[in-house]
Formats: sequence, structure tokens, C-alpha cells
Amino acid sequence: MKLGHQMGGPLPFIFLLTVMHLPCLPLFHAQSTYTPKDVFLIDCGSSTNTTVDGRTFTADSADSSLLSSSVHSVAASTSARTAASPVLATARIFPNSSSYTFPVSPSRFWIRLYFYPFSFNAYDLNSAVFSVVANGFTLLSDVHVTSSIQNSNSVFLFKEYSVNVSSTTLTVSFEPAMGSYAFINALEVVSMPSDILVDNSSPLGMNSPEPLGMESTAAECMYRINVGGPAVSPSNDSTGLFRTWAANETNLFSTAGVRNVSTSRNAIVYTPPLPTYIAPPVVYSTALQMEDNQMPDNSFNISWVFSVDPEFVYVVRLHLCEIYFSTAGVRIFEIYLQNQTAYHSIDLVYTKGAAHAYYRDFTVNSSAGISSLWIQIGPTPNAAVSNNNAILNGIEIWKLNNSAGSLDGAMVLPASRSGSSRFKIVPIVGGASAGVVAMVLIVVGLLVFCRKKSKVYKHSPSAWLPLPIHGGNSASMASKVSTVSHKSGTGSYVSSVPSSLGRQFSFAEILEATNNFDEAQVLGVGGFGKVFKGMTDEGTKVAVKRGNPRSEQGITEFQTEIDMLSKLRHRHLVSLIGYCDENCEMILVYEYMANGPLRSHLYGTDLPPLSWRQRLDICIGAARGLHYLHTGAAQGIIHRDVKTTNILLDENLVAKVSDFGLSKTGPTLDRTHVSTAVKGSFGYLDPEYFRRQQLTEKSDVYSFGVVLMEVLCARPAINPALPRDQVNIAEWAMHWQKMGLLDQIVDPHLAGTINTNSLRKYGETAEKCLAEQGIDRPAMGDVLWNLEYALQLQETAMAGAMDEDSRNQILELPIRLPAQEHWDTSGAGGHSMNSMASEEDSEDATASALFSQLVNPQGR
Repeated sequence: MKLGHQMGGPLPFIFLLTVMHLPCLPLFHAQSTYTPKDVFLIDCGSSTNTTVDGRTFTADSADSSLLSSSVHSVAASTSARTAASPVLATARIFPNSSSYTFPVSPSRFWIRLYFYPFSFNAYDLNSAVFSVVANGFTLLSDVHVTSSIQNSNSVFLFKEYSVNVSSTTLTVSFEPAMGSYAFINALEVVSMPSDILVDNSSPLGMNSPEPLGMESTAAECMYRINVGGPAVSPSNDSTGLFRTWAANETNLFSTAGVRNVSTSRNAIVYTPPLPTYIAPPVVYSTALQMEDNQMPDNSFNISWVFSVDPEFVYVVRLHLCEIYFSTAGVRIFEIYLQNQTAYHSIDLVYTKGAAHAYYRDFTVNSSAGISSLWIQIGPTPNAAVSNNNAILNGIEIWKLNNSAGSLDGAMVLPASRSGSSRFKIVPIVGGASAGVVAMVLIVVGLLVFCRKKSKVYKHSPSAWLPLPIHGGNSASMASKVSTVSHKSGTGSYVSSVPSSLGRQFSFAEILEATNNFDEAQVLGVGGFGKVFKGMTDEGTKVAVKRGNPRSEQGITEFQTEIDMLSKLRHRHLVSLIGYCDENCEMILVYEYMANGPLRSHLYGTDLPPLSWRQRLDICIGAARGLHYLHTGAAQGIIHRDVKTTNILLDENLVAKVSDFGLSKTGPTLDRTHVSTAVKGSFGYLDPEYFRRQQLTEKSDVYSFGVVLMEVLCARPAINPALPRDQVNIAEWAMHWQKMGLLDQIVDPHLAGTINTNSLRKYGETAEKCLAEQGIDRPAMGDVLWNLEYALQLQETAMAGAMDEDSRNQILELPIRLPAQEHWDTSGAGGHSMNSMASEEDSEDATASALFSQLVNPQGR
């Protein structure tokens, strides 16, 4: 039985009668609010108080009793007041170590940080790099706020933490990186209920909770999602906790086959000991469930994917409330985390009752190299129920500090890096066993060894752990470990990197080329580390990718890239110039791509818009690069992370595919796919690859289809700020394409410049790429052919020499692809770069000649 015939309908009479006959059970429908004992809301750098969400943020000043600094801090402001929040228009800038100290009662506290960079006098907050520590816990380590904002969908950076304080003071400290400064726009320190984060989390594979030691643990709230309803602002969190609940669109893997349901907020029942502030009624009264209750295939799941940092423990909290059915045994479903069963055969009505709020915590360990967390719900297989369905109301994901007391993947900060410091580092007390002592001695020995080697470079601002380039667990790299020469007592470093990687740079040359890894020269940031703009001693501009040895993900991707780049040479793949593996570093040096990523020319910057001809040329170039990857060897290479940020443009806008850290060797001739864990970028991920974990070249084709739509519409692959039906560009664009109205969503800058036939061919090509099943997608060679044809249609129409209908479908043209290209194996006696370039020129000539005959047929 449903809770009403329509969403939001009244509870059935029989259910109300049942509730009325349970007077001994204390039920709470009204939502009580929590009143914190200690509240500190600081508008940093402001001279006047500011009211936001009904709360007053107090202006701070340099002589505030809460603020202490070894040097005078700076109050900064900007005239461009952001619409997001008025507290972001001012900031407190710290040229040196500084801190806020709050008198508190021992309790668990929210710490909420707000960052919005702007320029003020001599300070450009966009280049600031700094760390933040709270009572010994590292909240942020060497954060570059601007990069973090660019990698998000927000105009400012908001971070929320929970720290348990056992003393009577809570100190939030800011430590600038060497040569930089720190800043903060607004700060909240608010006591929180003790029963919000408790030791009741169940590890995967276990049915009972296992203590995590939450009384001595700090946590960061990574995600808080109102799954079935709209975003909830702090002022609308009716519990008094002023939390932000994001809408569901960003992390939902696919909107196909799902729908929202809701009921009255007053219908939600909170049964003690569940605190009424655990989540507001707006969360429990809305939900997402499967669209079809009679779905015959009960293997269908609703899936969410979240980006996470590897090598941390996460607490995943799922809020559950049956608001659609009122009878037990009607809906029985499974909860899966990381492809493992987390909760088996859950019947919410039987377990808690209809419309009763309920939550369950699970512990997930994000192992090395795992950067995505998957949550799935689906019907219990073979369950004897009338409805194959599942439901979820809310999601919270908390990251717990690691053994070093850090929430940002780095070790606890040293005592000082840029002057005096007030940081008190909490020591990690270990056992006194001989095994532990021996391990410590080994680690210290390794660090001393690398430290001696790097002493000459002591002025480098690096705070990275000096680990060997081949220090990972990859078996494929085991034979490549660098060695110490037996002929020298100074530990000469013998490189084992393949000679095909080009010039071997010294670390001193890298430092000079990048101006000591100047943060102002950062081109991008990824799981591997950072990419810097540089210049060699010969005056050649280069891009320097510096691997971060703290990140196991980065090491793995770095090793993959080394493996791939020793084989790849192509005009439309970013070329490797050289490398540096000296001084325990892992650095690759690429050609500098002057015009940066394709994405920056489509949206989000003030760069001039690309013409339709330029966009087609860029897509054709990228398709050539991917076609080479797929067909250049017996097994080929699957890129696995095709997106507009991984297509770079040189000074002539020639497209080159980059970033091969996730690439995978294709299947052998007797196999159709490669079975592997799902990796890639949300919004570009092949749904078939996700469901089956079977990777093929067609997964790249799907991602490229998303790129084609992104190029045409000039908007992100995922935009959570848009209405629900427009969030995912692949689904939204396909809706218009199938109606024959693709021209209605074209980038306005292209209005009136695209030939109808060229657009039709382009749309057909993208539609084929985005087919749900890989078998229905074209090969990359066919995509290349059709894009070339779309370009020819555009050029011929511009010349006024063509008037024909191009409604042919993919593969209907008599395709004559150029001969397969071969790997450059010059390191093993193969082709040289020059010979590869000539192959590419030959390919272009062949394609051009062939197209000229097809589009402009003449007698022979």
C-alpha cells in the first residue's frame, strides 16, 4: 500500500490508526532545534558586523583578543561583492604564522572555513598557498585555493570539519608556504551535538558496528546530499545546525529509470533515541526511487559516484525513510558500497515503520589508487516481493584523519617553514616492540639518504616526501629500480628510465626552468601533482609535470604515463621532451601547449570564442590522436580519461591528446574487453563500462561523444546549477538531437555560421558515439571520417558549391581508412620521430585526397 495515491498525499487511515494505538512509544513529528553552547562567527578582515542566514558574523580586527600573529596581519576588501555571501567581500591576510584562539567548553565542534580569493594592493590571493591546522589536526596542507575552486562548481571554497576538543581552547592556525601568505574570509567555530558523529559505523562485510575512536578523531564533511529534493541552505536546515545539503544532480550517475517521490514533512516520525536534528524533515520527506516498480530485471541499480582522496577512512551515512509504501514486505532492497554488499535485504517498513526516519553508517577504506566512492541501491535478487524497487533519502560522507593527524593527505606540518609558529604537533605514540623500532630506523635511513642527496637544493620550496620514482608496488616497474653505483661513495644515481623518454634533465635544471616551482607558474593540478610552465636553458617553453610521491594514485598514474610515453609518438599526442628522476623526484617534461586545454576556449574564461571551422579542426585532430591509440598496435591503447581538459591546443590551435595516467592496454585478439576497476571522470564515463567493468575502445568513443556535445554547446559535461533535465549534457543534448532540434542548443557565438548539413552530420556522429551499448557505437576511425565529412560539408557550403542532403548514417560512406599506424619503438629499433611524422603527413594527404573525390566527384 502506498502512502497516498500521489506524492505528498496523506498517510493511509490504517497506518494512522496503528500509530494512535501505540501511546507508550514516544514519537516526534515536530522538529526541535539544537542550541549550541559556544558560537563564534567571524567576518575576517571586516570592520562591521555582517548578518547572513539570520546569524551575525562579528567583525575581527588586528588587535582582537581572538587573533594572534607574529607579524601584523592585513585586513583586505574587494569592491566586487560576490552574490554568494556578503562575508566573502573581506579577508584577513597573514604574511606569517597566525592563529585564532577560541575559549570553549570541551565538546565536539564544527569548524567552517570560507575562502574567496581576490587582489588587494600588493596581495593577489589567487596565488596564495598555505596550510591550516586546528588543535594539532592538519585540515589543509599547502592548499592553492584558486586551483581548488577551478576544480569545483563553485565561485568560492567552503570547507567543513568536525574536531573533538578536550581542553578549554580551540586554536585554528594559518601557516603560509615559503614566499607566500595565507588568508581567510570567514570562519565558524560552533559546538555541535555529541551524538552526530558516534562509533556506530559498520565496516563493509560486517553486520555490527566497530569503534573508530571518534572521541579522538577529526573529520571533514566531504558531501551532504538531499537525494530526493532540492538543495537546502543553512537557514533552511530547520534543526539549528545550519548545514548545507546539496541537491542530487552532480553525483547521480544517471537519471535514466529513476524518479523523485515525496510526502508531507509533518508525516516524518523521529523515534528516540534518534535525535531529531540528525537530518531535517525536508531530507526524510523526499527520496529517489526507481521509476518502474514492475521492472523485470532486478539487477538494475541506482548509482552515485563521489570523488575521494585515496588512503583515507570514510564514514558513509545513508538516510533512509519509507515514504511511498506503508506495508512490510513490499519493498526489499540492497545497499552496495564499492561494489560490495553493505546492507542485505532491507525492508524499511518492517525494520522501522512507514515514514520513520532512520540512518545507517558504514566504514569504507579508500585504498591506494582508488579515487572514487560508489554508492548503489537496487532490488534484492530473487526476493518474493511485488515491487522490484529501492529508495534513498540522503547521503553524508565524512573523511577521517589519517595516522599523521591529517585530513589533507599530507603529514602533520613541521614546527616552522616560514617563520615562528604556534603549531603544536600531536605525537603519534606507537608500541615499543622491536619490529616497530626497526621499521622506524629503516624509514629514517631512507629519508636521511634522500635528504643528503637533496641538500644542494635546500632552497627549493618543496615540502614533499622524497621517495624514489619507482618506489611503488607496481610489479611492472620492479625491474626498473634505480641503483647506487658501487664505484662511488657519494651514491651516484643511475637512471633506469627508458632512453626513449628523451633528454635527462638535472634537478637543478628543473628548478631553474620553473623558477623554483613558482606557484604563479602552475598550469594545472591533478592526482599526480602539479604541472608548471617552464623554460629550458635553450629558451624552449615546456610544461613540467612533477609527480607527488605522497599520492599512491599519483605514483601509479605516473608510472603508467612513463610506460605509455615510451611507446607513443604522434602529431596529435602531446610530445615528451625529457624527464628527471634525480634527487628522488619523478618529473616529466612535455612540449608547452600555448593555448592550454580545449575547455578554456569553450566556457569559463574571457578567451575569444572558437569558430565552427576551428572547432571541427580541433575535434578532428583529437579523433586522429585517439584513432592512433586504438589502432597503432595489436592490442592498442584505451585512454580512459577523454575530456576537454585533456585535449590541449598549441599556438596554432592544433589539438593534441594528453594525460595518459589512466590509460590501459586494450584486449588481446581473443578477447573483446579488458576487465578492470572503473576509473575516469564523472560526466564522461561510459555507462556500459561502469555497469559491467568491461573496458573497450568504445568507452573512449562514448567520452569523445560527450566532448563533441561540449564543443557544440559550450557548456560543462555536468552543470549542477542547471535544472535537473539539463545537468548532464549527454542526456540533455541527445534529447534535442532526437527531436531534430540540435540547432536550438548550439553555442550562441556560432549562431548563423553553421551549415545545416554540417551540423546534421556532426549531430549524427555524436549521437552514435553516445549510444547506450558499446556495440552500437562506431570505431574512432569512423568518427574521424564523419567529422572530416562534416568539415567538407561546411567548407563546400561556404564556397557555395554544394547543395545536397547529407542524411547518410555512420558507416554508410565507403570507408577507406589509412593503413594502421605503428608504435614508435625507437628505443628498441623501431621508427624514429621523423618517420612517425611522415606517416602522419601521409595520413592527412590520403584523407584529404579521398574526401575531395567524395565531396566533389569528378570523372576519371
